[in-house]
Amino acid sequence: MNIEARARRTRLLGGAGAVLLLAGVLTVVIALRAQRSAPQPPASAASPVNVIPTGTTPPRPPAGPTATVPGPGQPNGPSSGSGGTRGLILPRSRPVRLQIASIGVDSTLRQIGLNSAGEIVTPPLDKDSHAYWLTVSPTPGELGPATIIGHVDSAAFGPGVFFKLGAMRQRAKILITRADGTVALFEVERVAEYKKNAFPTQQVYGNIDHAGLRLITCGGDFNSSISSYDSNIVVYAALVSVRSV
Repeated sequence: MNIEARARRTRLLGGAGAVLLLAGVLTVVIALRAQRSAPQPPASAASPVNVIPTGTTPPRPPAGPTATVPGPGQPNGPSSGSGGTRGLILPRSRPVRLQIASIGVDSTLRQIGLNSAGEIVTPPLDKDSHAYWLTVSPTPGELGPATIIGHVDSAAFGPGVFFKLGAMRQRAKILITRADGTVALFEVERVAEYKKNAFPTQQVYGNIDHAGLRLITCGGDFNSSISSYDSNIVVYAALVSVRSV
């Protein structure tokens, strides 16, 4: 290779390196901008309200034990049971659609489980962000805390399905369409933010005395050195009514 050719190749490689460096900087900038604009819940959002209707609980089929799954940085552990139940309890039926008008969510529900270490599998980062029902949790409407997770954002695609989850407040409505042709209406009890290294596993995933719902995403500060958020946002909700599709 002659000197002129080598020089030309060096210029091309240098230009390619500059482009790659610029792309990396843009990725970090996009991630930081997305994180700063994602709403975070105030302390007042964590104060619980009672949304479960009072009255006679309708008959329900026998329910099995509620699965307990680990939160970030937390070991698995046993759940504590309850002596009675409150509110409506529905039979098991796979959830297929999630709608939250107050934050503009309308997503088909995909399924996700646990990995070999017993931790929740991280959903894929796709351009069309979806919410995922955790298959080891109850189905929405069953006794226990049905769990749905989704991304807040990504450097590649921007805001995710739960980008505005931190903007939810007490008594907000959540609709879940189920495979049996019913639509379960949930209302928010509270919205809390937890550091990942202090995630309250039992409080989020443990057995409860009603048909509950947990919506979970990332929140808090974004650590660019590890490309991760330091907190989780958890929306607690309860079943208040049911109707046909």
